[in-house]
Amino acid sequence: MKKIALMLLLTGVSASVLAEDVRVAVAANFTAPIKELAPVYEKATGDKLVLSFGATGAFYAQIKNGAPFDILLAADAKTPAKMVTEGLGVQGSTFTYAIGKLVVWSADANFIMDEKSLENPALNKLAVADPRLAPYGEAAMETLTALKLKEKLEPKFVVGGNIGKTFQFVKSENAQAGFVALSQCYKDGAFTSGSGWVVPQSLYNPICQDAVLLKPGEKNEGAKRFLEFLKKSPEAAAVREAFGYGSAQ
Repeated sequence: MKKIALMLLLTGVSASVLAEDVRVAVAANFTAPIKELAPVYEKATGDKLVLSFGATGAFYAQIKNGAPFDILLAADAKTPAKMVTEGLGVQGSTFTYAIGKLVVWSADANFIMDEKSLENPALNKLAVADPRLAPYGEAAMETLTALKLKEKLEPKFVVGGNIGKTFQFVKSENAQAGFVALSQCYKDGAFTSGSGWVVPQSLYNPICQDAVLLKPGEKNEGAKRFLEFLKKSPEAAAVREAFGYGSAQ
């Protein structure tokens, strides 16, 4: 952040003159972190982040059909790479902004202790994100396959279109437990509520979450500033760590 502010001062141009609206499509699991980062960034630069939240797969379809986003913060690495290949994203702009972690979580503080809790007879409904749209849903399927529980638990699935909806199923107790992003129920080293089992990362492929500058944002200097902030600033690194993300930096 200090680097950005200094850069503005050196140009001799005020932040207000350079300020831009930056339209950012944000994977649902990164909702809480970016809501903390946005006011910090906006205060430093004068830019305005216009945030939309949803499933990476759904954003891909919208962007392909002309949705005018400047940036995509995806929940995977495949989608940004595909966008660059298809001419929807800017060559050389992708980078991993966070490495996601999967957790089995329940709103009940005593329900999830470890992996054995998945075989609790009281577990009638298990929330999962649609693996065709949401990388965390894909990771959940990989985990259940590794544990040899997929076929047994499949009749109990309650499927959300994205990880945000999946989390709401569990939070509202419409499902006793669910596979969600750690960032949705964790802050500063502890669960914010309920109970959970952090799934060992050996059970699923790494959830490398990549950012990409989209073609509509190619001439938006604010979009480029925000990506630089997300990639290099200590503020962004601290927020990632607080919400339990790993870092590729």
